[in-house]
Amino acid sequence: MEQDYKRILVPVDGSKEAEMAFKKAVKVAQMNGGHLDVLTVLDTKQFIGLHGGMLNGDVIYQLSEDAQKYLNELKDGAVKDGFNVDDIDIHVRFGEPKTVISQEFIEEYKNDLIMIGSTGMNAVTRLLVGSVSEYVTRNARTDVIIVRTDIDNKKLVDKKK
Repeated sequence: MEQDYKRILVPVDGSKEAEMAFKKAVKVAQMNGGHLDVLTVLDTKQFIGLHGGMLNGDVIYQLSEDAQKYLNELKDGAVKDGFNVDDIDIHVRFGEPKTVISQEFIEEYKNDLIMIGSTGMNAVTRLLVGSVSEYVTRNARTDVIIVRTDIDNKKLVDKKK
């Protein structure tokens, strides 16, 4: 069975795990002559309680601008390293990251692979809210690769130890 992925989704959130997944997704897309969709999902529920429970237009605009800037930096880095600029698109969405990644986005863009970083949460947080990568693995309507190592297949060093 040949694994020939042509449209790869890599969700990123600024964590080291997500950036490792991005680097590996770039490599997989290059090897397969594929297209890369880089997505960040802004979960506005996490901001409930700020500003009296409402996000005003200025806050939403700034969140979106910051996310767009981050994604452009990732894209520019990949292009600088030789990735074709026409083969990478960046996307900012608002919503529940779990469902946007595992269902809504891939239905719209017809991705055949999701490459996602392993959770950066501690055990208590994971127990209370669940990890996005865990949810995506269970519910995605396409293949999913959980990235746990860097581009050289070395485990991310845990600085807490």
